[in-house]
Amino acid sequence: MSSLAPRPAVAKRLKYVVALRRSRGEGAGDERPYIGLESIESSTGRLIGDPAATDESALSASGQSESLSNTFEPGDVLFAKLRPYLAKAWVATFQGRCTTELLVMQPVEAESAFLRYVCLSRDFIDAVDASTFGSKMPRADWDFIGNMPIPVPPLQHQRAIADFLDRETARLDALVAAKERVLWLLAEKRRALITRAVTRGLDPRAPLRDSGITWLGEIPPHWETERSRWLFRERDQRSETGEEELLTVSHLTGVTLRSEKDVNMFEAETTEGYKICLAGDLVINTLWAWMGAMGVSPVNGIVSPAYNVYHPGPRLEPSFVDALVRLPVFAQEVTRYSKGVWSSRLRLYPEGFFEVLLPVPPLTEQREIVAHITKETDKLDELRIATERTTLLLKERRAALIAATVTGQVDVGAAA
Repeated sequence: MSSLAPRPAVAKRLKYVVALRRSRGEGAGDERPYIGLESIESSTGRLIGDPAATDESALSASGQSESLSNTFEPGDVLFAKLRPYLAKAWVATFQGRCTTELLVMQPVEAESAFLRYVCLSRDFIDAVDASTFGSKMPRADWDFIGNMPIPVPPLQHQRAIADFLDRETARLDALVAAKERVLWLLAEKRRALITRAVTRGLDPRAPLRDSGITWLGEIPPHWETERSRWLFRERDQRSETGEEELLTVSHLTGVTLRSEKDVNMFEAETTEGYKICLAGDLVINTLWAWMGAMGVSPVNGIVSPAYNVYHPGPRLEPSFVDALVRLPVFAQEVTRYSKGVWSSRLRLYPEGFFEVLLPVPPLTEQREIVAHITKETDKLDELRIATERTTLLLKERRAALIAATVTGQVDVGAAA
């Protein structure tokens, strides 16, 4: 195992630098603030939200009730052993308790702030992540983590390193926050552009009339409105072989190829009997329609039997339908026609979907609207991609700076 600290810098195994705090707390009646994995921001070591507001019966990332938890004291360093690639480490500023998926380390020969940066450094995270076991819930154990060699400069130098990194990462974090604000504004502008186009048309000076539909509001006077039952027909054809391209539906991406999804999802042993979906068909994820999981398929394929497939009639341009149904306000509207006791378990069946009222511009205007949306969102997407690239470079710069500084490659005295 290679050390994080370049020779001849002093390096020690982590278990000789910290004491692992093994005290436990019981969930019932314990009023101390609770910290879950979701409470710590990846890569930055910042606390998210108000720990005092966290319910003591909260679920950890492993999905288990936290009736049993680790306890921590101010100055302790908490490090996530579950999914260590997320790089979650935090210095406690108060007394509390946390999920057992967080190791609680009491610094003995290290400054808390310096140790946190070591635990966030790329080499440390990569080494711990490589040691994990379990495919769905990868976690590392203390036997490996405790034997990790880490750099241990004199305490005064550790303080200087931590102070330097506090200043420099704060500067980089401010730049990242500014870029993320730009991304949020671009996303809002994109949503507003699409919403305006598919509900009001392209001429901002055109007169409007009340559509009589609450979610839609005013529309151009020459637009029609119609219930979905007169605009779509349900397609319920089944695959005989299951060999067609498997598609999936998300509220984020609409209808996409399952093969393009880099997620750990349940897959059936066979897709025989799955529903046929043709390019241009509207696919609705029955269970997640209330979240907006619907869209028009760009290709032929098959979808889960639990989904509903609808073929648009001659009065609709499929790409216009895709833009319309993926509006957040449309997802809110279909919720009114969904069935279920709990909001998170609502289902949109065909009889409910067919009651929804839609705007129906002339076909030529639908195509003009789609062309306009494509042209304008392409410009916004170029800006988004460039901004995301810059944000990624800033985050990589942050990680590289931490790695170089804790290993002594940056002279913090000269840098100051």
